[in-house]
Amino acid sequence: MAMTEFSRTLSLLRQERGVSQRTAAADLGISQALLSHYENGVREPGLAFVVKACDYYHVSADFILGRTLARDGAMLSDQDLLNAADQGNILRGSVLATLQSKLLSGAQGVLFELLGKLNDKAAVNEAAAYLGTAVYQLYRRLYRAGEGNEAYFSVDPATYDLDAASADMKLSEARYARALRLLREQRAEFPDLSDSAVAAAFPGRCQSVTQVLHGADARISALTEK
Repeated sequence: MAMTEFSRTLSLLRQERGVSQRTAAADLGISQALLSHYENGVREPGLAFVVKACDYYHVSADFILGRTLARDGAMLSDQDLLNAADQGNILRGSVLATLQSKLLSGAQGVLFELLGKLNDKAAVNEAAAYLGTAVYQLYRRLYRAGEGNEAYFSVDPATYDLDAASADMKLSEARYARALRLLREQRAEFPDLSDSAVAAAFPGRCQSVTQVLHGADARISALTEK
């Protein structure tokens, strides 16, 4: 059991329901101290508690264990993600951030495991470089918006504003594509990427891959529509 995901989800569900730890513990038939241990990942609960918590919070076991992002185990729609940010959701910020974090971390994990099967350092390193710079871009924008001292970064603000980071990402993408092309020319054995094969190999994370791919595909399609 992934206790980090389980404990975080358990705590968020209680807060979303608007009950205290004491009340939830009483309703679930355990002590407040034990519930605190579960919510903080100090102890791992048994199956009986997981089932009881699912019934109490009206979610599936896969959801509470972090194996799926939808409460009922179904695919999340873009509207589901937007609903997490609705004014009526008291945890709109943290819930939306948690959902998106799960989506991306799950999809990236699958990507790197698939790349690892190719046993090619260049492909893995360039994929990591591309994603690393993407995080750098977003983090630095956040850092700047928060009026942080940009002397923290070795790339000075003037150079950064020339979009050097985007150029670095494009170069990594080109090198990544070249590495894959060379592998194909060398007749390397690529992993089966069919929906059924990915679902079988990554039962807890295939939904993240599908969600991320379909979301990006829809955004790109919207850009190219006449």
